Amino acid sequence: MSDLICKGTTTCEGCGMELLARSIVEVLGKNTIVLTPPSCSAILTGFGDQTCWRIPAFQSNLENIAAYCSGISTALEYQKREDVYVVALAGDGGTVDIGLQALSGAVERGHRFIYICYDNEAYMNTGIQRSGSTPIGAWTTTTPGGKEESKKNIVEMLMAQGIPYIATASVGYIDDFKRKLDKAKDVNGPTYIHVLSPCPPGWRYEARETIKLGRLAVDTKLYPLFEAIDGDIRITKKVSKVKDIGEYLKLQGRFRNITKEQIKSLEVDAAKYYDKLVEMEVE
Repeated sequence: MSDLICKGTTTCEGCGMELLARSIVEVLGKNTIVLTPPSCSAILTGFGDQTCWRIPAFQSNLENIAAYCSGISTALEYQKREDVYVVALAGDGGTVDIGLQALSGAVERGHRFIYICYDNEAYMNTGIQRSGSTPIGAWTTTTPGGKEESKKNIVEMLMAQGIPYIATASVGYIDDFKRKLDKAKDVNGPTYIHVLSPCPPGWRYEARETIKLGRLAVDTKLYPLFEAIDGDIRITKKVSKVKDIGEYLKLQGRFRNITKEQIKSLEVDAAKYYDKLVEMEVE
């Protein structure tokens, strides 16, 4: 299905989001409708007749992509088109901040769609401004001294709503993402996959390090990979030998001013959350 998205795009070198887009068409195929908000993913959707997608693709407003999904899903339901997948591909700004109300409402209503958040941990498309998903200590253009607050946990928010299927993923383990997407497509209701997607210009690292950083985030326990089916949690990538968080941070210029106290906070919070998932995991 590689012909469902063009070979040449104008995304940044080393962009994790483009890798996710190619994986989406690979797993779901041609009977897919993709929606993107004004964001990095809008580069793929383009404007007018200029687009990288070779499947139906639409650009929503930043705050209401999930509402678009609800409308299209309802129309397909009336047409009895269960063979068509509705997919939102949105960044963290349009998901955990500006689009949170629409997403929560769509999940509450139970519409059938797959929502994929590529989390590059800031508003990268508009100039690297901090979002609710930016981690503590990270530089952005609106937090030049480093963000002082911890990252928002959107996954737990949606789990509290009783979403049928939810998962985390990382571009560093793309096969894990594909397996979860394959599960999500068979759910008769809303599904959500939150994917860590390193960003070379925003994170200040060499483009060749995207996959390495995507793996280090998982292997340091900063970003655990798991899924929850009807609330039952299963960790999909067990971390037995934990790598040093410093190895992950030093590759990124955005953490150049992070304090020792903030690093300690990241370590403690990561270990605590991973242990919590282990305790909640279904045998």
